[in-house]
Amino acid sequence: MSAATTRSRTPDRLCAEAVDLARTAAEEAAAPGVVGEHVSVIAEGDRVVTHFFECKDPAYRGWRWAVTVTRASRAKLVTLDETVLLPGDDALLAPEWVPWSERLRPGDMGPGDLLPTDAEDLRLEPGWSGEDVPPPNSVVSTEMAELVEAEDADVTDRTVVPVRGSITAVAEELGMRRARVLSRYGLHSAADRWDEGFGAKTPMAQAAPASCVTCGFLVAIGGSLGQAFGVCANEFSPADGHMVSLSYGCGGHSEAAVMPKTPRPAPPVLDSMATDEFPLRPAPADTGSVPVSDLPAADLGHS
Repeated sequence: MSAATTRSRTPDRLCAEAVDLARTAAEEAAAPGVVGEHVSVIAEGDRVVTHFFECKDPAYRGWRWAVTVTRASRAKLVTLDETVLLPGDDALLAPEWVPWSERLRPGDMGPGDLLPTDAEDLRLEPGWSGEDVPPPNSVVSTEMAELVEAEDADVTDRTVVPVRGSITAVAEELGMRRARVLSRYGLHSAADRWDEGFGAKTPMAQAAPASCVTCGFLVAIGGSLGQAFGVCANEFSPADGHMVSLSYGCGGHSEAAVMPKTPRPAPPVLDSMATDEFPLRPAPADTGSVPVSDLPAADLGHS
């Protein structure tokens, strides 16, 4: 039988009348002046009653002081059970707690922060096959687990040497020291993330004169991701230092345009403010007469 069915719907009379006792208990637990009016009373069970008082503390808006009192069977003395501050229907509550692994976002890590990687992280897979036991310097190895469980564990500066002749030792000698590498899921997640920021569908790439695959500022990368991505090395590009899709592009493309030559200015045009004399008709023969140009203006009007 559930607890709800065993509760008495009618509060015990003596417990319900013990308002002063409940208020005194609330004032002893709270700061002075923060216990308000009596709000309500409910029955928690047989001879068990909870009194609710308004909380005037500005930091706990909508909360209530809950004081539970009780009495023994056939006893008239009401005693205190517990005092607690509970949220009401319109109380200001903190958001639901979320584990740090789910709250973490790109860019949250700072200098000195450590981000443990789950042993079952879908983004990673074993770096080589052929040996079921993880390498001794792996975070999931038995050797590392024993060091962590020790009271004076300090695994930051300790190096566990693999057994000579084991696959782990051979892999380390060949430069394959990583215990885990990116899985197919991890590769696709990274590719989707990079393509969203610097991919062909971005506004910058849509307006670019050419794609990064033909740009001289593109630094190639190895591995399977190198078939679709590279690193931009153009300091004037918005993608400088970022992983960009080969189909991305911007106005800083190395072959976008050729710098035009500086145009040569036209030669200066020289003009003169002096007047030039042009005769209206050919000059007559020299017969001792006066040239027309030497006649006064009045005479010219009557000629």
